[in-house]
Amino acid sequence: NCYWEMWGLPLFDISDSSAILYELNEARKQYPNQYIKINAFNNARGVESTAMSFIVQRPSFEPGFYLVRNEQEGRRIAYTLQSYAVQASAETTRY
Repeated sequence: NCYWEMWGLPLFDISDSSAILYELNEARKQYPNQYIKINAFNNARGVESTAMSFIVQRPSFEPGFYLVRNEQEGRRIAYTLQSYAVQASAETTRY
């Protein structure tokens, strides 16, 4: 899933890392049991592209994922990831 909610406004042209750490700590206080991801952009080429992206906080409980193997035509094998959390709840209560 590539859709994340954005915390506050983007912090462009920040030269002091304490502003970023302040926003990170505020997000952690507001969402103590959620994933928090930081994206760092590089505009050296005149285009804002992601230079670095990492998860800085994970929930205390993660039900995990499992692999599903699907044999297809010929000898082709496809793998997909399924979430234990999705399997545990009814389809109408997932989101």
